[in-house]
Amino acid sequence: MWPGLTLALFAGTVLPFAFAPYHLSWLAPLALALLFALWSRDGARGVVLQGYLFGLGMFTAGVYWVYISIHTFGHVPLPLSIFLCVLFIAFLSLFPALAAYLYLRIRRHAGPASALLGLPAIWVLVEWMRGWFLTGFPWLALGYSQTEGPLAGFAPVVGVYGLSWVVAQIAALIVAVAIGRQRRWMALGVLAASVAFGAAFRQVTWTQAVDGPIRVSLVQGNIAQDIKWLPSMREPTLELYSELTQDHWDSNLIIWPESAIPMFLDEAKPFLDALGREARAHDTDLLTGIIAEERRSGQYYNTVISVGNDKGLYAKRHLVPFTEYLPLKSVLGSLVAFMDVPMSDFSAGTAGQTPLRAAGIAVGVSICYEDAFGEEMIDRLPDANVLVNVSNDAWFGGSVAPWQHLQMAQMRALETGRPMLRATNTGVTAVVSADGHLQAVAPQFKATVLTAEVQPRQGMTPYGFWGNVPVITVAFAILAGLVVVRRRACARESLAADEGGHA
Repeated sequence: MWPGLTLALFAGTVLPFAFAPYHLSWLAPLALALLFALWSRDGARGVVLQGYLFGLGMFTAGVYWVYISIHTFGHVPLPLSIFLCVLFIAFLSLFPALAAYLYLRIRRHAGPASALLGLPAIWVLVEWMRGWFLTGFPWLALGYSQTEGPLAGFAPVVGVYGLSWVVAQIAALIVAVAIGRQRRWMALGVLAASVAFGAAFRQVTWTQAVDGPIRVSLVQGNIAQDIKWLPSMREPTLELYSELTQDHWDSNLIIWPESAIPMFLDEAKPFLDALGREARAHDTDLLTGIIAEERRSGQYYNTVISVGNDKGLYAKRHLVPFTEYLPLKSVLGSLVAFMDVPMSDFSAGTAGQTPLRAAGIAVGVSICYEDAFGEEMIDRLPDANVLVNVSNDAWFGGSVAPWQHLQMAQMRALETGRPMLRATNTGVTAVVSADGHLQAVAPQFKATVLTAEVQPRQGMTPYGFWGNVPVITVAFAILAGLVVVRRRACARESLAADEGGHA
């Protein structure tokens, strides 16, 4: 039993290296195949525990950076920070354990076919559940590992979870061949077909150019998180962003990152009015992150506003639990008060907000964590011509988190067939083309401006039209079908046995 548990922990630990910044995409199906092989052995013991240890390895190696946010910027003592991080990882590890449990249940009813067909469906359903349960944490979904691999062409067709399915199916087929249940030519055929379809889809232009390219400038101020909200930093911050912008008024669109202006919207009105006048004088639009407060209600919102020729406001809809809002506030209110996280009691913006207008086009805005949810990002379609994400990944220091976040932005560009403009405080600021490639990337931890030409687009990808519905529906249908077929087979066998006995 112990060798199996050790191998499961090892497989989970190496899986994050398939993702950014390492991009060893081939590791994803191999690591999952090792886990599936452990689960598929006849008489295997400790399958659920293996799933849990796989999760512990995966999330410890992949999201350890949560500790940095809690300790370095949440001002929580080191022992408690480690405890909270371990608790978070322990919770996330329940999802691979749930996949193992569901596999045991389906194997009991569906027999050997459950490994080849059922396991990928179960894995995708559990990933999807992790993406929305308790507001969701879709980090390290398998599909993200393939943004720069040969399978990326599936993304605009079936989205990140469909791409996860392709990876999981390859892993299941590797196992089937390894344990002798399928011919090697079958495995090679499916693998070749997967790569061929991915490459073929890559050649399809799912959306169309609208008007001509526009020039964009993304401003990265590089304000350290531990001084960002100090009152003494207000004027220096405004001066820095203004100076960085001065040489780029010839751009059609200038974007400052999340909460670039460390003041409330009404307090910053004189500065914004002057900024707007300068933008209009240069026939330019500027988007910036800022906190908006409703004094009557006492609510405040994480927003992006447009100043210049077009004016508008977008309020963040999907808030981050325990940092932007507190679940069960009456019970856990003292926790956030103790952590002293700045700006940690936001209200959510309303659903159905229309895209902002800037530079003569419709802009689908998301703030920080929101671009991790593909099913929410397609709400900006078909109106939005480009996607914009403003973020402040300074919370994660020099960890892998900003690169993982950028990879998710690449997936959103692929899924929607739209360029993604990502302006961040300390990095990774980047321009992602509509086909998911990194068109331009700014260095981390440097005050700089990234300028590029981007082509606005219109139209819908298959994923933009259907979302996750086809993938989730087919996954449920496969599992139900396996159970029904197996039960009918068992009923026929039982009937034949009865007839033989009477004979």
